[in-house]
Amino acid sequence: MRAAHLTAAAAIAARLLAALLLAACVVPLGGPSQPATVFHGGRIHVLDAGDAVVEAMAVRGGLVIAAGTLAEARRAAGHGAEQVDLQGRAVYPGFADAHLHLTGIGLARMQADLRGTLSEQEVVERAAAAAAALPEGAWLQGRGWDQNDWPAQEFPTHGALSAALPDRPAVLARVDGHAVLANAAAMRAAGVTAQTPDPPGGRILRDAAGAPTGVFVDAAEGLITRAIPPPSDAELERALDLAQAELHAQGITAVHDAGAGNREIEIYRRWAREGRLRLRVHAMLHGNDPALLAEWYAQGPDPDYAGLGVLAVRAVKIYSDGALGSRGAQLLEDYADEPGHRGLAQIGAEELTAACARARAAGFQVCTHAIGDGANRMVLDAYAAKGGPDLRWRVEHAQVLHRDDVLRFVELGVIPSMQAQHQTSDMPWAGARLGAERARGAYAWRWLLDAGCMIPNGSDAPVETPDVRAAWCAAVHRRTLTGDPAGGWHPEQRMSEAEALRALTVWPAYAAFRERDLGRLVPGCRADFVILDRPLAGLQPQEIAALAIEETWFAGARVR
Repeated sequence: MRAAHLTAAAAIAARLLAALLLAACVVPLGGPSQPATVFHGGRIHVLDAGDAVVEAMAVRGGLVIAAGTLAEARRAAGHGAEQVDLQGRAVYPGFADAHLHLTGIGLARMQADLRGTLSEQEVVERAAAAAAALPEGAWLQGRGWDQNDWPAQEFPTHGALSAALPDRPAVLARVDGHAVLANAAAMRAAGVTAQTPDPPGGRILRDAAGAPTGVFVDAAEGLITRAIPPPSDAELERALDLAQAELHAQGITAVHDAGAGNREIEIYRRWAREGRLRLRVHAMLHGNDPALLAEWYAQGPDPDYAGLGVLAVRAVKIYSDGALGSRGAQLLEDYADEPGHRGLAQIGAEELTAACARARAAGFQVCTHAIGDGANRMVLDAYAAKGGPDLRWRVEHAQVLHRDDVLRFVELGVIPSMQAQHQTSDMPWAGARLGAERARGAYAWRWLLDAGCMIPNGSDAPVETPDVRAAWCAAVHRRTLTGDPAGGWHPEQRMSEAEALRALTVWPAYAAFRERDLGRLVPGCRADFVILDRPLAGLQPQEIAALAIEETWFAGARVR
């Protein structure tokens, strides 16, 4: 087994290295007639194989044309190039968020913000205040509550919300999006009663008499959300605008959109044509929409829409289980704090294997949500049956793993796409869900890295805020930006600083088939980069929190 592990890890490393070496000679550089810009006087981290830090970089036509000494950059740029003095600041490739919900970020900002609420009463108060600004008859939507942050850590019930909003339907999503709280008006509008059965893969929480308490988990959410009027195209465009601005403020220039439908894709396409899409978007199709998949599987993937380099539709997102916080993650053994319960499977093993086969036949990358150790094992089994080491199939989250399954990621060439902030958000209660021994395999970055995996980092926004500083701090220190807990939560699983940087740049590029032109600042790569007031290396949590993200550049133009 050990020899097989080393061979598989070496093969993955060799494939990545070969792709990186090829990159500079396959991406055309801007013509000499185009104006160039030389950036100098700072520390430019190019993320080549040697982790070089250079003094200057030349950019033309949205591409890096030189990175090295100031003389080399000026020679490549030619006469008349604009000169930008970095004044000692640090430059990194544009950061990537390898798992988020792009329009979901903006839509969440347009709804009642329930993040940080410390009680059910506070949730209701915020909801009522937001409702006062809505037109008559409009549904109130909100997101961000987490019962694990409340004194009793118990799910809310609809009583207080229904009393505050007796006539207006209200639906408030939990922070992870895997449970909603609906008031009585929303349940009436959706036709949900005590006689409504739990759907496969979902739970309706009920009182002693069997009546719904108002909380609907995983697949049961659809019983309520199907009644909510969908956002208009104008609302989706506003959401995209808000999301793009928020991401640029974090130095993020590339994203993996974990679940998009044709409405979102058409907006992305129009913005791409108009030059308004200033993100590199790797879009995953909603895997729970049969009509959407049938349409795309018939026409095949679109690796680069219109040759513009900003939008690819070549992946499909499948759900295998729910979330740990709402006890929907599928575990191999019972929850430590709910004996007899092992989570909620969103798809059966045979159905998942068949779905993987259809995606592979159509040429699509498979990205499967799996949080619990039971779900991760089922996904790896399906990938073993229908996948292959060169497909770059992914497990999204991979939060809880059995040690026996770690090497299988390497042997199968599966990419664990993980979110460092989930660890710092979940650490106050994850041990209670899992028990001390099983918690050792939660957010187990070191296990996977030592086995030979790369780990693209993301935020799962709007579940977490797309905050690169918080992601860096969690990855390197296993601590929050305020420094909690001292010493880190399971610090033996920390990433090195070099690994954490690749998790935000090089590895997401590879996971999106973009290692040729993204994630680095070498000749031929896109001139997407971020300027920080100081380097990331060696910073402690409070210093990371004070780090300034001063400028974000996309395709050689400043966007923030």
